[in-house]
Amino acid sequence: MKKIFAILLSALALGGCENDGIPYVSLGLDDLYKVARMQTVDLKPAFTGESYRWTVKTASGADSLLSEEKDYIFLMQYPGTYDVTFQIFDPVNPIVHRMTFYVVEEEVEYSPYISTVYEYCPAPGQFVNAMPEYREGDTAETMRQKAEEAIAGKMQSGVSLGAYGGYITFGFDHTVVNVPGEYDIRIDGNSFNSAAHPGVDGGSSEPGIIMLMFDENQNGKPDDKWYEIDKNPWYTDEAATYGYEITYHRPAPDHVPTPGEGNDSALTDMTYIKWEDNRGQTDYVYKNKFHDQDYYPKWIDADEMTFRGTLLPKNAVDVSGNGSYYLQYMFKYGAYADNYPNEAKDENGNYYNGFDIGWAVDPETREPVHLPGVDFIRVYTALNQYCGWIGETSTEIFMARDMHIYVRPDQHQ
Repeated sequence: MKKIFAILLSALALGGCENDGIPYVSLGLDDLYKVARMQTVDLKPAFTGESYRWTVKTASGADSLLSEEKDYIFLMQYPGTYDVTFQIFDPVNPIVHRMTFYVVEEEVEYSPYISTVYEYCPAPGQFVNAMPEYREGDTAETMRQKAEEAIAGKMQSGVSLGAYGGYITFGFDHTVVNVPGEYDIRIDGNSFNSAAHPGVDGGSSEPGIIMLMFDENQNGKPDDKWYEIDKNPWYTDEAATYGYEITYHRPAPDHVPTPGEGNDSALTDMTYIKWEDNRGQTDYVYKNKFHDQDYYPKWIDADEMTFRGTLLPKNAVDVSGNGSYYLQYMFKYGAYADNYPNEAKDENGNYYNGFDIGWAVDPETREPVHLPGVDFIRVYTALNQYCGWIGETSTEIFMARDMHIYVRPDQHQ
């Protein structure tokens, strides 16, 4: 994923050699670098001090603060020449080191769309093993590949994440840059408004929570810390349940179905996949007559699956009063996947299914964090809810794109 090609163009003045009999130790930073836009350079100075400061020259000649941490990852959206200064403040050994970064256009044009699915782990659900389709002998790796084929580029055949907690992890062929004050990424699902309720923000809305990761250790793997998109913390604090955990159990081979009756006659098994959560609740993922395949992921060997995260409140209302018609309302104040129809925009012209990396928070402390960019994205179903014959609420993902990469007219959906 990391096509980093930082190239040393000249030697560091403080080299690992001797000059006039005086030994010098390298600071570990070069003078000149060449790197493609939206790719990173991991800068790790060898010396330490009491404090640090990274700055870059602006067009006016002023110094703009980049970071006050010891290590810094250089990342820029646009080509150009960037003069960066690194300072170590120390009473014994203060250091000032200046570098020039030549940021160039990429050799192979970046795609605005998903390039890689890293993991596909749905919770049980009525579209699991069908979207994408499981075939005998499939493994976690082959199902990952099928999920990638379904949503990478402009494929848009979609994947289902199943009931609460089911997730998918994906990324692009470049780091998505966090542009302050702008929407950075858009994720499409299959949400739609109810034709029977014009003007109402409701219909089929199955929100998924969005998690972000920056490749801090620069190894190209999603093994750093995850952060959660939280557009309006005041809203989430009021509505959500933090630290939610749920465990699903594979049905026993000799399981006997419990069919529904009356208003639940479309349900062929109301004791199908048992679950319990850490709030003392227990129930089942029901099976319905419209989807007769196994709902528990068949490529998973374990007989239990546990998921943890933030739980959003139920958004479905039985407007019929008899279980024949549910309206799933869209959350207005958050930023979730598969919440609003793909082309829906707010009063400012921003896509409801778009989001700003600047909305990221630490999921443990709920404090805002600054990410220079994003390399990995995870979406998981955020509701634990069943809507009669409609089935469980399950987030679906069809496409994602970097909002900063130009899409040619022939690339539009």
